[in-house]
Amino acid sequence: MAKRSKEAVLDLNYRRKNRRKTIRSGIQLAILLAVLLLIGNAVFHVQQYQEPHKSSWTSNGGFIALSYFGVDRTGTAALIAKKQLEKQLKALYDQGYVTISQQDIIDYYTQGALLPEKALFLAFEDGRNDSSLYAQPLLERYNDKATFLSYANNLVDSDRKFVKPDEMMKMMKSGYWELGSNGYRLTYINIHEKDGAFIGMLDENKLPDKSKLSDYNHYLMDFLRDADGIPVEDREEMETRIAADYSAMREVYSDKLGYMPKVYMIMHANALHKSMNRLVDHANASAIKKLFAIHFNREGNACNSADGNLYDLTRIQPQPYWQTNHMLMKVQKDCSQIMSFIVGDEERANDWTSLSGVAEFVDNRIALTSPAGGAGIYALENSSGYRDVSLQTELAGDEMGTQGVYLRYNPAQASFLRASIADNKLVIEQKKPEGEAESLFSAPLKEDQVEHHLTIRTLKVRVQGERLSAWVDNQEWAKDIKVDGSIADGEIAIFSAASTLNEKDDIYDGVFDNFEVTSLSSGDLLYSNTLTGIEGALHRLQEAYNRILDWAIDTF
Repeated sequence: MAKRSKEAVLDLNYRRKNRRKTIRSGIQLAILLAVLLLIGNAVFHVQQYQEPHKSSWTSNGGFIALSYFGVDRTGTAALIAKKQLEKQLKALYDQGYVTISQQDIIDYYTQGALLPEKALFLAFEDGRNDSSLYAQPLLERYNDKATFLSYANNLVDSDRKFVKPDEMMKMMKSGYWELGSNGYRLTYINIHEKDGAFIGMLDENKLPDKSKLSDYNHYLMDFLRDADGIPVEDREEMETRIAADYSAMREVYSDKLGYMPKVYMIMHANALHKSMNRLVDHANASAIKKLFAIHFNREGNACNSADGNLYDLTRIQPQPYWQTNHMLMKVQKDCSQIMSFIVGDEERANDWTSLSGVAEFVDNRIALTSPAGGAGIYALENSSGYRDVSLQTELAGDEMGTQGVYLRYNPAQASFLRASIADNKLVIEQKKPEGEAESLFSAPLKEDQVEHHLTIRTLKVRVQGERLSAWVDNQEWAKDIKVDGSIADGEIAIFSAASTLNEKDDIYDGVFDNFEVTSLSSGDLLYSNTLTGIEGALHRLQEAYNRILDWAIDTF
C-alpha cells in the first residue's frame, strides 16, 4: 500500500477537524434552538383561561389548598420538577378537582357561596421566573387558575431570577394567574451558628448554609435579640419595625402593580397565633387584617372547612421528593376524601401484590408510598418458595424514613428476614414464626452519599442457608450473620414507612430502582425491573438529553 504524502495526511486531519467542529456546532445549535423553543412557547403561546360554570357548583364542603415553593425543569432539592408537577395536577384533574379563585374563597366564607364538589386552591410561592415558565403550560392544559406569590422587594431589585411587575401583569391578562404576597422580604433574625457564633440578621441570599445554624427566626416572628437571647428593642420599637415592613410592602405593590394583592402567606407558617410572642403576634395580626382579605397562616394540612377563618387558612407544600401518590395520600388523610392512586406501568405492576400502601411503576423505578402512620408492603408474585437468593436494588428515597426488603417472608407463619435503611442506618431483623421481630444488626451509615435529603444507596442482601450478608454501596457491612433455621423460605417483598423522627409527615415514599433477585442455587435471574436493550438505551439517552438541556438553560 502506497504511503500517503505529508500534505494528504494534513488535508485529511484538517477535514476530520472540520467535520468534528461542524457536528459540535450542530449539536450546540440544536440545543440552543430547543431552549429558545421552550422559552418562546411559554412566552408567546398563551391561551385564555375559561371561567368555570359556577351555577353547577353545589358544595359547602370546603376546599383543599396546595402551594408549591417553585418549579424547575428537572427538579432540585427545593423545586419540584415540571414532570412531577404535571403528574400531580393531572391526578387531581382526572379525579374531578376544579381550581377556585381568591374571590371564590372570600364569597364562600362571607356570603355562603357554594364551591365545586372537589375544590382546589393552587398557589406558587417565592415569585420565581421558572415557576411561571414551567407552570403556565400546565395551567393551560388543565384550565387551572393559580395564585402567584412574591416578596415585594424582589419586584424592585435587579435579580432576574424573580418575575418583575410588567411580567406579572402579562400573566394576569391570561386569566390563569392571580397575585399574592409572601411579605416584603425574606430576612432572618437572631441567627446562631452551631459553633456558637452569633450572626444577628441577614437576608436569604446572604445567609450561610442553614444546616450550619443552630437557631434563627424570620424577620416578623420575634423581637430582635442579642447573642444571649435578650431583646434589644422594646415593644414600641418592635411594633414600629414590623409596621414599617408591612408599609413598605404596601408601597411597592401599590406603586408597581397599582393595587394590593388579596392573599398573604406569612413566612414562616404555624407561628402566628401559636408559638409567636403575644406582642409580636398582635403587631402582625393587626397589619395583616388591614392589608389582606385572605391569609394562609398555617401549613401542614390540605383541608379548609366551612367553619374556617379567612385569616387562619391552611395549605400543604408538596415537597420535591414527594411522589404523586404521596400528595394524594396526604389529601386523603387530611380531608377524608377517597383518592384514586396512580399505578404507572400496569404490566410491571402485575408482577407485584399490594399488601398495604400504593405503588407507582415507572421505567426502572418502583415508588412505594406508605399509608399514613403505617407501612407500605408489596410482595413479588410467584416468590413464595424463594430460599437462597441474592437481592440488589438502588434506594433513592428521602433519608428520613425506612425503605427495605423482606426475604423469606411467610405471612401464614408471620415470619421473615428483613434488611432496611432506616433514618440512614442499616438494620437487619428476623422474626421467627409467631415470635417478635428482633434486631440482628444495626449500624449508622456514612453521610457522604447523602445529598439534599435524598439517600442514593445501593443495597445488596444475600441469604443462603442460615447465613445472611449485606452490602451498602458495594461495601460489606454485615457478613455471615446467623439467622434462625425456622425461617426457611417465603416471598420477596419491599416496604416503606415514615420516620418517627419526622413529626410533620407520617407518609413515606420508598423508592426502588433496578430491583433484581437472583437464585443462588441455579444462578437464574428470578426478577428484574432494570431497563435493557433498546428500552434501556432510550432511557439513558433521555437522561443524557436532560443533563445537556439543563446545562444549556443554565449557560444561555
